[in-house]
Amino acid sequence: MLRQRKLSPILLIIIGVGLVLPQKFSMPVQGGTKSDFNPKSFWYYPWGKSGTHKGVDIFASLGTNVRSSTSGLVIYSGQIGRGGKVVLILGSKWRIHYFAHLDEIKTSAFSWANRNEIIGSIGTTGNAAGKSPHLHYSIVTLIPYVWRIDCDKQGWKKMFFLNPIDYLKTN
Repeated sequence: MLRQRKLSPILLIIIGVGLVLPQKFSMPVQGGTKSDFNPKSFWYYPWGKSGTHKGVDIFASLGTNVRSSTSGLVIYSGQIGRGGKVVLILGSKWRIHYFAHLDEIKTSAFSWANRNEIIGSIGTTGNAAGKSPHLHYSIVTLIPYVWRIDCDKQGWKKMFFLNPIDYLKTN
């Protein structure tokens, strides 16, 4: 006889709270302004090996502080191929905030990052080597927004990415 497992009430509360908590947002680059990024760079095609640019590049001087744009759990901090030194933070609404090309990482996995807390510094790691120092910033949703699918290149992936420029313009 198979036993059915019930979801723990605590797990249901955590899932529910993650969906309904408002997302408070800040510019991730210390001193960054709207003039430090191209407002048309999200979902730009063609964009190198990745095909489509799934975020925004915010330019600043090498070593400029990068702050967490929202409060959340640091789910990864380390190095990957194209992103170089990266930090991933799981914030409210089950959104992952991806900070790439860092020169230095100043946080660790499974720690809590408060909004505006310094998590690293602007760099040129990964596929940004030899380019101007910048932060590649993306917001990925774990819950697909199927209405965002379009017919352009890699259009089905668009349901998992939010346009960070929309959030940067309001700050």
